[in-house]
Amino acid sequence: MNDSKVFLYIAIAVIGGIGIGWLIKPQTIHPDQHDHHQDYKEMQVVADEIWTCSMHPQIRQNEPGLCPICKMDLIPLTSNNLNNDPSRLEMSAAAIKLAQIETTLVGSSAQQGVKASINVDGSVELDESSLKSQTAHVSGRLESLLINYEGMYVRTGQKIGQIYSTELLAASQELITAAQFEDQVQGLKEASIQKLKNWKITDEQIERILQTAEPITTIDLFADHAGFVTKKILNQGDYVRAGQPIYQVGSTGRLWLNFNVFESDLAQVQRGQTIEFKTPSLPGRSFEAKITFIDPLLNAASRTATIRASINNPNNSLKPGMLLTGSIHTQTSGSNTKLSIPRSAVLWTGKTSVVYVKVPDVEVPTFQYQNVVIDDENSNEYVTVLEGLDAAAQLNNKSSMINGLITTGHESKSYPNYHEEVTRTFLEHLSALTFHYLEVKDALIESDLTLTSKAAASLLEELILIKTDSIDGEILSYWINLKNAIQDHGSAIVGAATIEVQRKQFEFLSDTFIEALKVFGVNTETFYVQYCPMAFENQGADWISNVSDIQNPYFGESMLTCGIVTDSIKAN
Repeated sequence: MNDSKVFLYIAIAVIGGIGIGWLIKPQTIHPDQHDHHQDYKEMQVVADEIWTCSMHPQIRQNEPGLCPICKMDLIPLTSNNLNNDPSRLEMSAAAIKLAQIETTLVGSSAQQGVKASINVDGSVELDESSLKSQTAHVSGRLESLLINYEGMYVRTGQKIGQIYSTELLAASQELITAAQFEDQVQGLKEASIQKLKNWKITDEQIERILQTAEPITTIDLFADHAGFVTKKILNQGDYVRAGQPIYQVGSTGRLWLNFNVFESDLAQVQRGQTIEFKTPSLPGRSFEAKITFIDPLLNAASRTATIRASINNPNNSLKPGMLLTGSIHTQTSGSNTKLSIPRSAVLWTGKTSVVYVKVPDVEVPTFQYQNVVIDDENSNEYVTVLEGLDAAAQLNNKSSMINGLITTGHESKSYPNYHEEVTRTFLEHLSALTFHYLEVKDALIESDLTLTSKAAASLLEELILIKTDSIDGEILSYWINLKNAIQDHGSAIVGAATIEVQRKQFEFLSDTFIEALKVFGVNTETFYVQYCPMAFENQGADWISNVSDIQNPYFGESMLTCGIVTDSIKAN
């Protein structure tokens, strides 16, 4: 019995020892085991992190990478920048700088006597008071004519041709006969001499007729006026009457600047106002002139009137036919109680448009979406707000990338529509010319100076082949202005010494082609107007492509896909 109890105690002690040992032994963790709760928390943090582009804040994704638009590295979107209000747009300081966002304080107290301006476009023309005609002084046949082409410069007194005249033969024979009977008939010789002088026969020629007693049949023509030949009227071999014009000359020393002003702006335009203007043919230069004439008649088709300014042109830097863009400065009345805001701050959506108002006293720059009703009765830089803004506000004054969508950063232009007036043949020539333009664009994408020059040379050769027999009047005049611009910028690309100069001239060339295709239309192909906001130190530039995919001619490989499609030009 005692032995059984001892055995039982020993068994209980062993079992208890085993239990205690199991409880106090060190824990071994399997290498595949881990804290699932902690890992879930880390995954949640990563999943909630948002990456965006400082240049294009509408781009947001859940992982780092490159911006699909400009290929810049994405940056984390911090909690300070998160905004749940869809009517508010928050941008970093870097994004505002890259997008060239500007703000303007507007309101009745902020706009007393503000200077506004009327934007106009026009062209350089010859001063019509300098136009002169070279006429024949005697009837006959043009034996020779040394004026061979328009644009030739003629000096006063320069020999320009020779006329064969039977009237001259008879008049010189009359002089010989009058000299023989001078003693019998007084005054007959003087009358014959005066008749020849009226025909611009020189004293030396008259003396030679009297000495040799031989009549003359030809007379040399000498220029009465100096200038550039603007119109060649007759050719060698043509019969000419006394007083009939042979050609016309004009001077480029003083030129006319003709601008078109819309009907709604005419009340603010007066003689003597200063107009500042530029031309794409002379990049980086600006000019000033005074308004000297306002056309009393209105163009019924375009609802514009022509205003004119004159400018001295001693170095012949301005040439007739150059396209101009200008602004006429006007002074707004401080007594106007209606709120005026910069036109560039308005996102146009119809009668009800949109502005973004800067929100004050916030850490992150924030712009508040605001619907407004605009009175757009003129082309000033300022427009009147009828509804939506009552007090002074700080408005965003740059339209680029401010509504969560990318816009071009410059105002769209309106052009006349000649789609129905031009023929299919003309459109085929214009389309062929545009494909030569695309070759210039492709060469710039490759950043190849030589290839770009060759492509531009081919463009100029194609330009010469375009026939204008099927168009006339205002349409022909419009095309000639565009053709001259294409000629100027194409020639500048051919002669450029660097790819940078070629790209700057290509910008002007692109603007001209965009205008041409929108004015005259296209026949079969769809062309895309594309825009790079970062070209030329963030000034932005357009170009045309026949495909919607972006390939940037202003940067080439360095930023090949930077840009967006802003418009498309479809077949008529």
